[in-house]
Amino acid sequence: MIAIGILLNILGLGIFCRALFGLATNALPTFFGLTVGLCVYQAGTGPVGATVFGVVASVIVLVLGQFVFTLLRVPILRVVIALPFAVPAAFAGYQAAYELSGHTMTSGLWREIFAVMGSIAVGATAWVRFAVLSPAAPGMFGRRPAAS
Repeated sequence: MIAIGILLNILGLGIFCRALFGLATNALPTFFGLTVGLCVYQAGTGPVGATVFGVVASVIVLVLGQFVFTLLRVPILRVVIALPFAVPAAFAGYQAAYELSGHTMTSGLWREIFAVMGSIAVGATAWVRFAVLSPAAPGMFGRRPAAS
């Protein structure tokens, strides 16, 4: 029984970390959806309406950001669009790694090191996911690819 408990704890921790990483890499849409949901809830729509509005707002922010990122061809403008998605993700990754490392280590220096590593990992993953999910395909929206 103890072995099964240990395995289930490891499985639960893995699921929790995966969910935390997924939310951290989508920090901007998640925070925007939470903000809209809380505002709508305060306006009196109730929990179901607030949840629906929050999810719709999150999806709109993510899809709109990817759509604009896809349309732009200038690299500096693409960076300007992708940064608001990657910076909050890096901040969320820093906070998550810092708090989770506090449960296992007492040294402040090592907590900071792991937090910075978590920040870099989550920020880079958010950047790559955003860029990969919205590729600038040639011939998109009536444009023809350049002849070789």
